[in-house]
Amino acid sequence: MNIKQATTIDEVIQLLDEIIEISKVEQSAIGLFTMLYREVTVRIKEGIADHSFQNGERMEKLDVIFANRYIKAYYQYKAKEKPSECWEFSFQQAEKFWPIVVQHLLLGINAHVNLDLGVAAAQVSTVDDIGDLKGDFDKINGILSSLVGNVEQCLIKIWPTLTILLKWTGKMDNFFIDFSMEVARDGAWKFANEFVALPENQTEACIQLRDKKITEIARLVSNPGYFVSAIFKFIRLFEKGTVAQKIIDLQIVQLKKVDCAAT
Repeated sequence: MNIKQATTIDEVIQLLDEIIEISKVEQSAIGLFTMLYREVTVRIKEGIADHSFQNGERMEKLDVIFANRYIKAYYQYKAKEKPSECWEFSFQQAEKFWPIVVQHLLLGINAHVNLDLGVAAAQVSTVDDIGDLKGDFDKINGILSSLVGNVEQCLIKIWPTLTILLKWTGKMDNFFIDFSMEVARDGAWKFANEFVALPENQTEACIQLRDKKITEIARLVSNPGYFVSAIFKFIRLFEKGTVAQKIIDLQIVQLKKVDCAAT
């Protein structure tokens, strides 16, 4: 299989659209994170256009490198080649029945932010100027956090009685997402600063070591303990709609947010 790669942010969106459409046809949960990530990319494109980022040219370069790591991992997995371990684990979970929407999203975020974002940030920087990237780096994570926060509306549509559970647990799912995003952001920035200082002959070993650590986090997301796992299984049994419909629901929620922001 041809490993497709983008050269511009528009090509990134096009390739993500292709993965989403394939996922709908194949009823693959891989499309859930891809749908969310597509919206992140669109927001970044809009931010570049309206000069929200400190350095728009650098941001597009970062976005393309960042996205290509995910796109490459996807096509490697589809070709039965070996992607990074954390992505392989995420894709394998997408083939299973029990993970719920939140878990699929967190598995994708874990691999992409904790591993890919740090590598991409280092690749557009030097030891001397990486500090200049911090503001734009945080904006990317802010965009992702805001989009994940909107997913609760989608989950309620997929499983209407989720509102009862949220009241009972004190919005446990929001805490889980917010905490994970904060930890991921800080860890990714620390990793980027360590990675950018490495000599070239040590970078691959560093990525592999980081990959193993991030895969362990993925295993915790997949199996967060008996009590939480039991709740997630209960949610999964009453989820409504096919995987394709869930992907569409995610898209509708994000589009509604855009419409509200524009009015």
